Amino acid sequence: MEITLDLYQTTGLAMLLYALGSYLVKKVNFLRICCIPAPVVGGVLFAVLNLILHQTGAMFITFDTTLQSIFMVWFFTSVGYNASFKVLKKSALPVFIFLAVVATMQALQNVVGVGLAGVFGLDARLGLCMGSIPLVGGHGTAASWGPLLEKLGCASASVVSVAAATYGLVAGSLMGGPVAKSLITKHGLKSTAKAEVVAEEKHLVDPDIYAKNLMTSFVLLIAAAGVGMYVTKFIEQFITLPAYIGPMIIAIIVRNLADSKNVELPLDAIDASANVCLSIFLSLALMTLKLWELIDLALPMIAILALETVMMFCLARFLVFRIMGSDYDAAVLVSGFCGFGMGATPNAMANMQSITQKFGPSPKAFLIVPIVGGMFCDLTNTAILTVFMKFLG
Repeated sequence: MEITLDLYQTTGLAMLLYALGSYLVKKVNFLRICCIPAPVVGGVLFAVLNLILHQTGAMFITFDTTLQSIFMVWFFTSVGYNASFKVLKKSALPVFIFLAVVATMQALQNVVGVGLAGVFGLDARLGLCMGSIPLVGGHGTAASWGPLLEKLGCASASVVSVAAATYGLVAGSLMGGPVAKSLITKHGLKSTAKAEVVAEEKHLVDPDIYAKNLMTSFVLLIAAAGVGMYVTKFIEQFITLPAYIGPMIIAIIVRNLADSKNVELPLDAIDASANVCLSIFLSLALMTLKLWELIDLALPMIAILALETVMMFCLARFLVFRIMGSDYDAAVLVSGFCGFGMGATPNAMANMQSITQKFGPSPKAFLIVPIVGGMFCDLTNTAILTVFMKFLG
């Protein structure tokens, strides 16, 4: 039996799966501890069901994913609005050092992925789908670069990228805490910062102001995306990149112009709008995965991701800890490094929170990781991927 879902039906199903994922994340401790996003849970469950239906020949489903690329662009545009050079200057040296380590890690992930892809006789570009695209970029970057690579002739890029991103979320969450804890115990490290006592305050938000800020956030996202597409088309004359690059550049320019003129943007509303866009985008991307394309790639993926995990452990345990000062803050940074180096920034924050709750606060780590992971990590990743794509053709 064949079923064709139009744009409205496809998006409606995606939202039902998001609701299912949200419910399961609340009920299942493992999902909550590992910070697995609700769209990932619901989308992957449906993808598995679709795999069973496809392999048994019981049902073949066709989707209209027109809205997927739209929400993808809007989400990545929001990343540009978070890239404030003014904020960066406040802790420039440690931030730049940590960013340099992260960029090195991103490059090494791609070297490992591309190298082993060649060993297994796979398209070298498929190695990027098991490198920094999913492991640092997470599901958002995986679901955006995958279709691009498929258009360039790299079969199964989307499903491999998203599968690797799912593995990375779990691996990064499970690795960060134990590695940091072992360093703290071995070296007898202690927090030198005093815990801050924050009074709980409930602020009443004017509904009219909230609605206005939310509307402004969508104006900023959609307008930057519209103008940015001209930038993307210009860049595509020289090199092929994801569609969101132009909008992200425009958003960066607007944010820093606003900072220079002391104009306050509704960043909280932009973040809220971005979360909505990301959830819809991921739900659509993950539920339409063709998992049957992974069957022939299972062994190479296991080998490549296993080596990526070992490399991440070595970098975190022996390089990051020493470069960042070999102190308590460095140990907490290690847990964060594992979190977004294999998964995403929320994983990094969750890893660090679990460590600081037990061993004491680390203001330095909680300043550096959000700046690098939330503001500049995607930018360096895109630049590094662009270089690899140029050489791999």
